[in-house]
Amino acid sequence: MTKALKAYRLWYLILCPLFGLFYRLRVLHAERIPEGPLLVCANHSSAIDPLFICFSLGRGRHVRFMAKKEAMETPVLGAFLSSIGVFGVDRGRSDVNAVKTAMRILRDGGIVGMFPEGTRRREDGAEAKTGAVMLAARTGASLLPVYIPRRKRLFSRVPVAIGEPYKIGGAAAESRDYGELASELMARISELGKEA
Repeated sequence: MTKALKAYRLWYLILCPLFGLFYRLRVLHAERIPEGPLLVCANHSSAIDPLFICFSLGRGRHVRFMAKKEAMETPVLGAFLSSIGVFGVDRGRSDVNAVKTAMRILRDGGIVGMFPEGTRRREDGAEAKTGAVMLAARTGASLLPVYIPRRKRLFSRVPVAIGEPYKIGGAAAESRDYGELASELMARISELGKEA
């Protein structure tokens, strides 16, 4: 077991009960979460969205998130995020190191968490970035769409909807544009909002 995994599980045990004091998480379709390499892709409206994903997937799954480079450079926060396996990405350019890190995690059978919208959005309908579908096409990892309600009220139930996992590797990916595949991913995520 790696240091990052140990730290992740420890912090999971500490934060999950605290989180439960403020939000009553209700996971819809947890049975859809597959084994093996996985790209968890959700809409993004709040800084606490990664916690909703982690607690929806359960303690046994170590989700490694891409976080903006600026967060990773913040002294205390950056050290904490690094300790649990989060890695930075420079959103202003094509970050080869972040792509290589994500590909290594997926090829090792791990889980990468991403927000295809690229940044927090208040409403549905944002154009998706192509990073997640590119990684899925290159590694053969499954994409798992997840919808988190954009408006979350303290001390109330928050339903997180898990979609059907799917793959886009091989000929299907080669014959289509990454932009088109990214739009399809966001459409699947948005569709889940009807269940949440």
